[in-house]
Amino acid sequence: MKEHYDIVIVGSGLGGLVSALIMAKEGYSVCVLEKNNQFGGNLQTFVRDKTIFDTGVHYIGGLSEGQNLNQYFKYLGIMDQLKLKKLDEDGFDVVTFDGDPKEYRHAQGYERFEKSLLSQFPEEEKAIKTYSKKLRETCSKFPLYNLNKGNPSYGQDDVFKLNAKTYINSLTNNKKLQAVLAGTNFLYAGDGERSPFYVHALSVNSYIESAYRCINGGSQITKVLIRQIKKFGGNTFKHHEVTKFNVKNGVITSVDIKNGKQIKGDKFISNIEPKLTLKMVGVENFRKSYTNRINNIESVISAFSVYIVLKPKSFKYHNKNYYHFKYGDRVWDAQNYTQKSWPEGYMVSMGINKKDDGWGDSLIAMTYMNFSEVEYWQKTFNTVASKNDRGQTYEEFKSYKTEVFITELEKKFPNLRDCIQTVYASTPLSYRDYIGSHNGSMYGYVKDVNNPLHSFVSPRTKITNLLFTGQSLNMHGILGVTIGAIITCSELVGKDYLLEKILEVNKAQEV
Repeated sequence: MKEHYDIVIVGSGLGGLVSALIMAKEGYSVCVLEKNNQFGGNLQTFVRDKTIFDTGVHYIGGLSEGQNLNQYFKYLGIMDQLKLKKLDEDGFDVVTFDGDPKEYRHAQGYERFEKSLLSQFPEEEKAIKTYSKKLRETCSKFPLYNLNKGNPSYGQDDVFKLNAKTYINSLTNNKKLQAVLAGTNFLYAGDGERSPFYVHALSVNSYIESAYRCINGGSQITKVLIRQIKKFGGNTFKHHEVTKFNVKNGVITSVDIKNGKQIKGDKFISNIEPKLTLKMVGVENFRKSYTNRINNIESVISAFSVYIVLKPKSFKYHNKNYYHFKYGDRVWDAQNYTQKSWPEGYMVSMGINKKDDGWGDSLIAMTYMNFSEVEYWQKTFNTVASKNDRGQTYEEFKSYKTEVFITELEKKFPNLRDCIQTVYASTPLSYRDYIGSHNGSMYGYVKDVNNPLHSFVSPRTKITNLLFTGQSLNMHGILGVTIGAIITCSELVGKDYLLEKILEVNKAQEV
């Protein structure tokens, strides 16, 4: 470890790692500091009973040749190192409802996507085609999403003011089609009152273009990014928890590490959630109005997940994801559950390993959970790097919720319980402790169509040498966070310059 770096990056989520790699490629001396036992934030995986589970990355879109994430990953030099399996082209996402035996398929590629929906809703051609066109039109308003120069037109364009639920429902009176078009809104924690259509469009468009699963989990992305960072001379350190940013004359001079070290730098990029970053820097170093605004931005709801190790050759592998709702008329309201109605909706995804023999070895199911349900244990902290027992009542809570959830899953997968070898669960506290998100938030900050600029967080801060990156800034998800890191690094090297570099690399590889 050097005493001084050009760029010190705190937190090794995808945004931190991509920022580190970009700056290392540009010739800066870079180091990444991670408190946990594992790098990667939402890319982390864990192993139970020799089975790999993803914590956050269940599938990735836009990775086929020439598509947006493919081009970004090629520039980073990681695309050809990833082991991927393409999900079913005729139905990578399937939306289902209690009491309706039909499986409503979302297919890959816009032509196939429209054709598949038309076969399920033959009377609804106009609505389906209009929806499909609107998705692409909306995405075209975000230049970096399409690797174009320019800025999104904040404020002057209605794209930020269009409500997702209102728009989708305006296309058709067919309640089932409305629910099917909105049915994957778990991807961004869809909220009928507030979710903007642009968030819906940016979230689903890249999956419609192409959808892939990571073989043996998403942590492979972390590994190849770190390999690249090291190749360009950067350093990465885990078990290095930053406890404080030291500020002198309005600039950050160094960070203190829990193990007693101090690391100096010229520029600092925080991949830690902005609210927490402000606390670590010291709120007295920012304008009161700024800290109040950041602290008052609402975080997206958290999740409760079950991780099921399946008995060998007991449960067929499904090369798709399931989005299931208890009530077809409440696809926008699954977050507003009661204790009696929980879970109102969930997402199911399966792990894929190298064997790929037609049988599943793991299944993950996620549903919404409010942080208030685990508030009783909020003063406890438990990770691999910092072991802690939350006590018997917490374990009982998890067991009870797991049982309720599995009973619900059995309605959709009747033989599931017989196929379970072991089951593990995570709550909002697990997400908070491992990912570092406020109250275990799934996707950073709530985007509210009624107040579009309220949750806008610039990568620049009032401290000239401190920048933010990560899912709370631009958009969440692999693509959103990658673009967010490009925006953060653009503040240091220039946006047009960086985009030219990305396009050059892709052009050279085409030749």
